[in-house]
Amino acid sequence: MPLIEVTYAPTIPESVLRELADHLPHAVSVAVECPEEPYDGDLQPGDIEIRFRAREPFDRGGLDLVIEVRSKFFPSRADNRQERVDRLHADIEEAVGLEDFGVYLSLPVAAWAQSE
Repeated sequence: MPLIEVTYAPTIPESVLRELADHLPHAVSVAVECPEEPYDGDLQPGDIEIRFRAREPFDRGGLDLVIEVRSKFFPSRADNRQERVDRLHADIEEAVGLEDFGVYLSLPVAAWAQSE
């Protein structure tokens, strides 16, 4: 279950944020799919959580937009994490047309529970 946080500059148009909100669930699911958590294309509630946050006046960074993806560690995910994040970055760039952004993929040892 990936958690996604998108931090954006005030110069990013709402239309781009809307496109990201629509595109990220599938793109991230493809990027982190693995034998332990296969992706069947049918996302259910709790499969992906996305949070958008406008950059605050005291935040610092050189990119207009940063997408942080956190997904549970599995060795099969970790073995090629750079390839996964590079493909995700390219996919987002192509789909949404962003140029000045970064994608950070973190694979912590974690557990998840949710209400049924």
